[in-house]
Amino acid sequence: MTTIQDKLKLPQIALGAWAWGDTKNGYFGNEYTVEDFRPVFQKAMAEGLNLWDTAAVYGMGASEQILGELTKDILRKDWILSTKFTPQIADETSEAVTHMFAESMERLGTDYADIYWIHNPADVKRWTPQITPLAKAGKIKFIGVSNHNLDEIKMAKEILENEGLKLSAIQNHFSLLNRSSEEAGIIDYCKENDIAFFSYMVLEQGALSGKYDRDHLFPEGSERAKSYNPFMTSLTPLISEMKKIAAEHQATVAQIATAWAIGKGTIPIIGVTKVDQVVDAAFATTISLQIEEINKLEKLASETRVSTIREWEKDMNE
Repeated sequence: MTTIQDKLKLPQIALGAWAWGDTKNGYFGNEYTVEDFRPVFQKAMAEGLNLWDTAAVYGMGASEQILGELTKDILRKDWILSTKFTPQIADETSEAVTHMFAESMERLGTDYADIYWIHNPADVKRWTPQITPLAKAGKIKFIGVSNHNLDEIKMAKEILENEGLKLSAIQNHFSLLNRSSEEAGIIDYCKENDIAFFSYMVLEQGALSGKYDRDHLFPEGSERAKSYNPFMTSLTPLISEMKKIAAEHQATVAQIATAWAIGKGTIPIIGVTKVDQVVDAAFATTISLQIEEINKLEKLASETRVSTIREWEKDMNE
């Protein structure tokens, strides 16, 4: 069976634009503009990393707007668009998905999405059917669902199949510090059903990048500081081992975290705001970790007893 990876010729890594269009007082706490991201985008495209992941809710449309500006002079066939319908910001009509999709396409300057996601399972029976008209009209090439547990994935899959459509992709939080999608059998289910698994927050928003540790905390005032600074001391043994493995592979800590996710059979989504992060991501695809290295990292990660499941997520084991 031809998979989404084959049909779209997906790179091994997707690049995330969650932080694009953020504000100084926003989630990530930055003031980047479209011109800050232009060299980032150009470097990524030069490296063959042409799969871009965004969402209507990121920066409340600003992320899509920036991506649309950067891609307007690029042939549409040369870049792959992954964006999302977020139920929490939907209107109250029976065509809320269609409406949000149209607004996204206007911001992005295109008329179709390669992958369109239902961002979370607020109501699987309500939202999944609303995506089907767009898919049947050819405006969506592949359908994905994000932050769904295994039962919700199966439900969405059945609803789509009853309409002659396929569930092609899952996007969940998956990292060394949050392996609940693996533990719950979701990754195995994806492999058995030719569904691509996209892993987001592989670097835990920088906590597993090597840039931050107990002596170098996230800047106060951002949501990342609130979420991760209390745990950085507990992560010391894991980060130390990641640095050791990185040195053996002539790599960075971020590249090791990314290579781990690729080795687990997933497509990591790496958030990029700087050119060197693109370089990191590109090199990570060349790293093949040994099973002993993977086992050591996973053991140390489990021993941290740190939970990074966020307020909008759930433990996929529950």
